[in-house]
Order: sequence, then C-alpha cells, then structure tokens
Amino acid sequence: MAEPEAIFTGNDCLLVIDVQNDFCPGGKLPIDEGDAVVPVLNRYIEAAINKHVPVYLSRDFHPVGHVSFRDAGGQWPVHCLQDSDGARFHPDLKVPENGVIVTKGVRFDMDQNSAFDQTGLAYQLHNDGIQRLVVGGLAQDVCVLATGLDGLKEGFEVTLLLSATRPVIPEGGRDAVEKMKAEGAVVIP
Repeated sequence: MAEPEAIFTGNDCLLVIDVQNDFCPGGKLPIDEGDAVVPVLNRYIEAAINKHVPVYLSRDFHPVGHVSFRDAGGQWPVHCLQDSDGARFHPDLKVPENGVIVTKGVRFDMDQNSAFDQTGLAYQLHNDGIQRLVVGGLAQDVCVLATGLDGLKEGFEVTLLLSATRPVIPEGGRDAVEKMKAEGAVVIP
C-alpha cells in the first residue's frame, strides 16, 4: 500500500463507496472480507483530512420494494433499506465530521450503482475544482466500477485504491480493474 498522504495533491477528493453494514460480514449482502477495507480507508481518510482534501462517502439507501431486490425482480437480496442498521456506514469507518454523504439507490424505478447516477455529484465536484478522484470501497465489481467509469466519463482522473476495495466475486473484481484501467484509471496496489 502506498503512503496515504503521498497520494493526495491539490484538487483531489477521496471518494469512499458504500462501506455499509449490509455489505460487510454479517450483513444482508456481505462481500467477502468487506470489512477489511475499513482500516485501509481510515488511513486514507486521515491523510485526506491532514492534507485538506475533501472526503465524499456514497451510500445505498433503498426504499422498501426497491427494483434491485429479488422479490421485485432484481438480482440482489433486500439490502441497505432506508434508516436500517444495514444502511449505516460500518461502525469502525471514521466518517469525517465534514464528510459529504452522497445518497443513491433511492429511486423506485431504477437502480443507481454509480455515485454519479442522478445525484448531482459531478456538478458539485466540478464546482469545487476537483480534478482527481481517489476511490475505494464496496463492491469493486459493482458500485466501485460504475462510479469509477462514470467519474472518467465526467472528465475526472480516477485513482483506484486496490487495497481499499473488495469484489462480490474475484473474477468480477479482476474484470472491473481491467475495465477501469482500459478507460484510463490509475490503480494503486
């Protein structure tokens, strides 16, 4: 793992994707070793704060009966229900007091895997002069992938913190990393 403070420069932001209880062991849609990203991300969060780099944290926040749920025809079990314990950030994640929460997955008619999907995030980041996104979180092959690709499409540089992500399935994780690299993302071990 690279030294966290050495990663950040001016015009960066740290973007933490969906490190929520339901995606960690014991949750409704657990990612294998999903909680292992927490101490790694905490080091990057601390470094970002020390370097005055803004921290954004996305979260799934689904209504009851969301279209992504199997019982509504989707592919996932019920997870990250609004105001549930499963929707909360992992209790050991050091969410900064001035961290910006980006809520997604709230639409009744569609899923929103990307933190950029109809959230206004691109507008806000451009408005704040952000040029590069340093990204970690869950799951590498779903929401991290979608957010990374959308970040690149929105004109941001993207740096993926590989040690701060975990996939739903290993093969999906490898494919996700290759897709992001092919589109121009930089990957840091």
